[in-house]
Amino acid sequence: MITTRSAQACGQADFGWLQARYSFSFGHYFDPELMGYASLRVLNQEVLAPGAAFQPRTYPNVDILNIILQGEAEYRDSEGNHIIARNGEALLLSTQQGVSYSEINLSKDRPLTRMQLWLAACPTQENPLLQKIALGDNQTSLLLASPDGAQGSLQLRQQVWIHQVMLAPGESHTLTLKGPRAYLQSIHGSLEAVSSSEHQEKLGCGDGAFLKDERQVRLTAKTPLRALVVDIPV
Repeated sequence: MITTRSAQACGQADFGWLQARYSFSFGHYFDPELMGYASLRVLNQEVLAPGAAFQPRTYPNVDILNIILQGEAEYRDSEGNHIIARNGEALLLSTQQGVSYSEINLSKDRPLTRMQLWLAACPTQENPLLQKIALGDNQTSLLLASPDGAQGSLQLRQQVWIHQVMLAPGESHTLTLKGPRAYLQSIHGSLEAVSSSEHQEKLGCGDGAFLKDERQVRLTAKTPLRALVVDIPV
């Protein structure tokens, strides 16, 4: 089964310095039916104004994945660690209890645009606190994050596999799923998704979709496409 979550139905925020779209309940946006999807707790697309910053704050026990779509950001924690991530890079923060984290758009004249995912983390697993990889722009399918850091991916503290798929119009790509649940998100571009049970859905730019009890999904791009598939076996 594939169930579409349209971009228009998502939560919205405009605070001037921050514009955001929330796939699941977050901040002031609350829907008791949409508190995340299994271990995927948050999926936001956010735009920070030039020079804007998130002030230091603590987080629940999660891994935070930031995919930088435009601009340059600096991340700092209260332990003195810091890292810069730019357009075309992905950053993973393995948050720790009692540690606060901040984020700033380093540019004074350009906005910062990024996707942010929160994934519930195993509290007994210790991973590098800050991880970063380059995403490239010519790979049809890239394993972005995984439990064991396979293929140079970011290492999660959870049994989740995150794939980035980039396709030209008319191209198709099939992903085999490891378990009964997955979430599909169009970052930009429209597509047709067909599941192993031949369930078919059309997604526009910014749309998402819940996948349940499917062995695989085939994505066909209608326009230049960049999408994420979050494979959640448990």
